[in-house]
Amino acid sequence: MAKWGEGDPRWIVEERADATNVNNWHWTERDVSAWSSERLRQLLLGLRVEGPEGACQLTDVIKLDGEASINNRKGKLIFFYEWQLRASWLGMSGGGLKYRGTIEVSNLSDENDLGDLDISVSLCKDQPDTPLLDLMRRTGVPEVRRILGEYIHQLKSEFSQGMILPTANGPKPPAPEPSKKNQIKTSKTQISSTPRCSSSPAPCPTGVRIPTCSFNLTETFQTSADELYRTFVNQEFVQVFTRSAAVVDGCRGGRFQMLDGSVSGEFIQLVRSRLLSQSESEHYATVSLELEDRGDETELRMECRGVPVGEEDSTREGWTRFYFQAIKQTFGY
Repeated sequence: MAKWGEGDPRWIVEERADATNVNNWHWTERDVSAWSSERLRQLLLGLRVEGPEGACQLTDVIKLDGEASINNRKGKLIFFYEWQLRASWLGMSGGGLKYRGTIEVSNLSDENDLGDLDISVSLCKDQPDTPLLDLMRRTGVPEVRRILGEYIHQLKSEFSQGMILPTANGPKPPAPEPSKKNQIKTSKTQISSTPRCSSSPAPCPTGVRIPTCSFNLTETFQTSADELYRTFVNQEFVQVFTRSAAVVDGCRGGRFQMLDGSVSGEFIQLVRSRLLSQSESEHYATVSLELEDRGDETELRMECRGVPVGEEDSTREGWTRFYFQAIKQTFGY
């Protein structure tokens, strides 16, 4: 999502022989699916509830599909997890009769609050009605919700320390504000950003040139171009679909900051309902979003320039997930 270049100290990437990401410079990712799968099984199989009707406990996790990962972008951790699970439960009534059933969760993910989880409880098809089903719905469901919350807590606490690395020379000083002179309008659909040295008499650092590439995305939204345009430049809209505090000054030259500060930059060009161009700080990404109104839908064409070679897939996934999918899921576009 960024244009890595030369001539600015923010573009100097410190490398070590062991290829460690010294200053958390790049988007790094760690797959924690295996750990998550094992931990979810352990937590769920410890569930047992009791009541006047008898007692029930989970005996097996018969389905556990999904994945989990942790991403570190500029020292900010972003947790991805998405799971569908089904577990078997065994109940014993006060009279000593045994009953079997299942409990299912279809939407455990970083996009849903615990209170929004769909948790359903049922009896196996060959089982007669029993008050134990009510016990599981009344007491078992809240316990499952609590256990899944414990998994999320452990996921974030277990891996946070190892994902944020110390800087090589102590805390990194705040990056200077990007100069507006560095953004050159080349056409209505393209913005060029050419790094320059400061006018200060101090010598300009040469930095390390990092090879970059570009990519394009196309997405269709079931809304008008005007409405979609507002979604990107209105602070309240941005805070809703990112589910976090944001600062968005939706005018040319206005600054924006979102996703807990991991994404920030400046709007270079704004043509209402047609084009939104923005640069992202730290490495000066240039992103152009062209909106074409097609009556009952809008086609968005995105061009992202300056992506480090090898990081195209993760950058593409970040835009698709945190912007396009989040907007569709939040506003129904």
